[in-house]
Amino acid sequence: MSNDCCNTDESNKNLKGLDHKDAIQERYGSAALEKESCLCTPVGFNPVLLEAIPEEVIERDYGCGNPTKYVKKNDIVLDLGSGSGKNAFICSQIVGEEGKVIGVDQNPDMLKLSRYASKKFSEKIGFINTEFLSGSIENLDVLDKDLNPLIANKSVDIILSNCVLNLVNPESRKNLLRNIKRVLKDNGRIAISDIVSSKRVPLRLQNDHDLWTGCISGAWYEPELLNDFKDLGFKNLEFAERSNEPWKVIEDIEFRTVTLVGNI
Repeated sequence: MSNDCCNTDESNKNLKGLDHKDAIQERYGSAALEKESCLCTPVGFNPVLLEAIPEEVIERDYGCGNPTKYVKKNDIVLDLGSGSGKNAFICSQIVGEEGKVIGVDQNPDMLKLSRYASKKFSEKIGFINTEFLSGSIENLDVLDKDLNPLIANKSVDIILSNCVLNLVNPESRKNLLRNIKRVLKDNGRIAISDIVSSKRVPLRLQNDHDLWTGCISGAWYEPELLNDFKDLGFKNLEFAERSNEPWKVIEDIEFRTVTLVGNI
């Protein structure tokens, strides 16, 4: 298996036909209704911050790291692919009443769960500072009827994401990255937990719906994740966390968890 198999013109041509959207919607829609144990990896969170969060949210959280540790008091937080809302609800308590947390997700079942849970959660903590918007994370610039983008320019202090960027179609990743930069304030930060690969994933594995929706075959090649954010102008980039042992090994490709931090 060649390590540069995704660099050929033929590969790039085939990538245009790569579309797992329906499979992702179906799998995560089901996972919003009933816990699926094989999505992403188990992660420990501060138990104190979990007490106010409804149990159904915690059960249906699918991530591979804890990017919430990099959020600060009074931050305006954007959670890309907010899912059940667990990370957003943790951030809500960290940023406090003067802060704000915006979750973006395109799965109707996940949005229904997070919005329903938000009412119970807010009653417990005594204030409301979370909002869950319907949209795809690569299209944060989509305009509403008043010609306002889903997320405004330079409106966010920190973007976090937990095992979601790998689900974005390769053809849409440039737009995803451009939008990440666009919505961050000057000196805005990122804290992105995701799966990376030790080699570029060949197209035949990328075309496997189960591997893609399982946060495996859509993994960024590890050096390219860093370089893509460097090319955007991000500074102080580092893997604040990186698992020593791979989460999965498929055909001699190691897939491991990382949390990438940096600022614009």
